Amino acid sequence: MDEVVFRSPRKKGRIAVLLSGRGSNFMAIREAVHRGAINAEIALVLGNKAEAPGLLKAREWGLETVFLDPKAFASRDDYDRAVIGELDKRRIDLVCLAGYMRVLTPALCDAYRHRLVNIHPALLPAFPGLHVQQKAIDWGVRFSGCTVHFVAAEVDMGPIILQACVPVLQDDTEDALAARILVEEHRIYPEAVRLYFEGRLEVRGRRVFVLGLGA
Repeated sequence: MDEVVFRSPRKKGRIAVLLSGRGSNFMAIREAVHRGAINAEIALVLGNKAEAPGLLKAREWGLETVFLDPKAFASRDDYDRAVIGELDKRRIDLVCLAGYMRVLTPALCDAYRHRLVNIHPALLPAFPGLHVQQKAIDWGVRFSGCTVHFVAAEVDMGPIILQACVPVLQDDTEDALAARILVEEHRIYPEAVRLYFEGRLEVRGRRVFVLGLGA
């Protein structure tokens, strides 16, 4: 068996959410934090679009927010160095991407290795990238779903934490399939964050083991 390269901490954690749009997965995580299902607080919501609905909602809820304008930086590396600075300043334990429409630089991925998670609306490693619900329909797969994974420098290729499966119907449209997958996203993303701060995620090689599930 591969050696353990990481085990998540058992502690009350500090979460940062990075988003670009409505942030529905951010709202699902915030609701779970609010009801005490996740042993953490949301210490920062950072957006790359000033009018992102998720950023505006975070302000309504009284959460600390930061808008970083990509146009103010000469390169992606400079931008992500600024992101790292904002995260480090607030002693962030876990970064949750919630519809953050930027490709992360290796510097950010390395700085928050095993402390950076994302949700993708497909069953990785199948269908990375964009418009994946339509790809699932076009390929004629019978099942699709969503994946919570640790983020690596390769897009949508980090170790898988949790997945949920939904059927692809013969008369599905991209929007209809996306809506059914989104229901599962809102269920498993908070669950993965909960497990993280319960100290129950262990990375061995490229596999994630959830501790306490039995044989």
